[in-house]
Amino acid sequence: MEIKEVYRGDYTLSTDKTKLDISKIHSFLSKETDWSHGIPLDTLKISIDNSLNFGLYDKNQQIGYARIISDYATIAYLGDVFVLEAYRGKGLSTWLIREIMEHPNLQGLRRWILLTDTAEWLYKKFGFTELPHPEVYMEKHNPNVYR
Repeated sequence: MEIKEVYRGDYTLSTDKTKLDISKIHSFLSKETDWSHGIPLDTLKISIDNSLNFGLYDKNQQIGYARIISDYATIAYLGDVFVLEAYRGKGLSTWLIREIMEHPNLQGLRRWILLTDTAEWLYKKFGFTELPHPEVYMEKHNPNVYR
């Protein structure tokens, strides 16, 4: 897949996996989130290898991240979205999600999904809604998998 980079002042958004600061991503996800708390580094590396990754940078320093799991034809799952606290309130999360939603390989999908309990306001800007029929949703969830 072609690497995409976009710029906004000193900030860069890139899909180039080689630019990712995996140790910084791991530190944030494993220590500062509920959804990936304790995720092993090797597990994170596998998830990165099998995803479309979006790194957000201030100059060359990683300040945010998100990834997409997709078949690029019918469905995409948006996950592991974060912007470091020092960079929040600058419109960077909105820019990140907009660029993801406009990525050329993610157009014409039947369904986008995500799980969040912290930033509903952000995703609603892009058309995400609560499940209209939660009774048809099923999951197999192991919240203690990393413990």
